[in-house]
Amino acid sequence: MKGLKIFRNSRVIVTGHTGFKGSWLTAWLKQLGAKVMGISLDPPTYPSHFGASKINLGIKDVRLDIRDKVKLEQKITAFKPNFVFHLAAQSLVGLSYKNPITTWQTNVFGTLNILESLRKLKNVCNVVIITSDKCYFNREIHYGYKETDILGGKDPYSGSKASAELLVKSYISSFFLSNKPKIRIATARAGNVIGGGDWANNRIIPDCVRSWSKNKKAELRNPNATRPWQHVLEAVGGYLCLAINLRFNKHLHGEAFNFGPNPNVDQTVAELLAAMATRWPGVQWQSPEAENEDAPEATLLKLSCDKALFHLGWRAVLDFSEVVTFTVDWYHTWHGGEQDMHGYTIGQIEQYQALATTRGLPWVQE
Repeated sequence: MKGLKIFRNSRVIVTGHTGFKGSWLTAWLKQLGAKVMGISLDPPTYPSHFGASKINLGIKDVRLDIRDKVKLEQKITAFKPNFVFHLAAQSLVGLSYKNPITTWQTNVFGTLNILESLRKLKNVCNVVIITSDKCYFNREIHYGYKETDILGGKDPYSGSKASAELLVKSYISSFFLSNKPKIRIATARAGNVIGGGDWANNRIIPDCVRSWSKNKKAELRNPNATRPWQHVLEAVGGYLCLAINLRFNKHLHGEAFNFGPNPNVDQTVAELLAAMATRWPGVQWQSPEAENEDAPEATLLKLSCDKALFHLGWRAVLDFSEVVTFTVDWYHTWHGGEQDMHGYTIGQIEQYQALATTRGLPWVQE
């Protein structure tokens, strides 16, 4: 099987490269020797992983709103990418209640503009469109959702991601079907990633890190909520694995894939923080007296990743303790005043690749 070496000297577009997942993906592609163009708004937070790790160095860094169809099309067609990873989105459930129109415009019409731009390409291109694990109609059941399960969404964010999935399916059937499609497209569904460099509001790890760095108690919104805690490198590794396979297997065109963590990382929020406390001694937290009923979130959501294992040879690499170690150590290093967080980020990527190689995953081979 062809591995990560196919990205060396490839022309790759990452939308949303200033965001959390996008910046880690861009760092990995840079490390692989890809020629990267990032298309995004400014980093959504300060500080950010993008800024702390100096992701802008060595790439074509474009500031552009994906809702601007004309400018987006100009950038994509001029760059002539071999690969596109579309991550740009309004990605917060809570914010989607406050700004539902912006959420739908960005996540659906922004994706529509990407697809329209791809129609104008003359070269071969492999495209991974990232949606979310929240695209499923979540009944909070105890088994993992499969790619064939019903899509839906009770909040604006989840609904917009389900709609983006339907949009992609429609466009593939309408405009990208042939015996030898020049543009191959697949969608990737992951979520609840954690890792160093996320400072978004209303996310459990950033909220805790902000409080703990000031020697304050962290406040938990939903301590008993169960989440499949997944390190960001597991998700973006899945995107890279999918792109590799898409390049060499035309039958994956139009398919959707889940990328979730190992089953043993399904832990409650309280259990996650207890594990983090073993590497950040002295931290404390408390729960609110009442949950926020104005912006409810699901408390249980799992994915089945059997399809990714069977068709792509992908499976999660890290166990729960390793997820926690990677995450806490990055923040500890940054708060300790380390100046070369780019080097530290690359070091964690190389450590992850080494673990994946040791554990027999062929797609990480260079």
